[in-house]
Amino acid sequence: MEFGPQQFGKWLILTGITIAFVGLLVVLLGRTGLFRLPGDLNFGGKNWWIYLPIASCVIISVVLTLIFWLINYFRR
Repeated sequence: MEFGPQQFGKWLILTGITIAFVGLLVVLLGRTGLFRLPGDLNFGGKNWWIYLPIASCVIISVVLTLIFWLINYFRR
């Protein structure tokens, strides 16, 4: 299969839609309080800010692992 300009354009569109979907998901999950858990670290100063969502990433990872495991289990 040749990877020409049309294939590259389709890939860019799919990537953009995926990024927009993930962004919308983060906004919606942020409203539920997911990214304000006790294990999420915030560091900041006068002109800088660092946010490390450790607990939120662990929860998202566990949920995604369960979803993919169930998909794999029922595909057999």
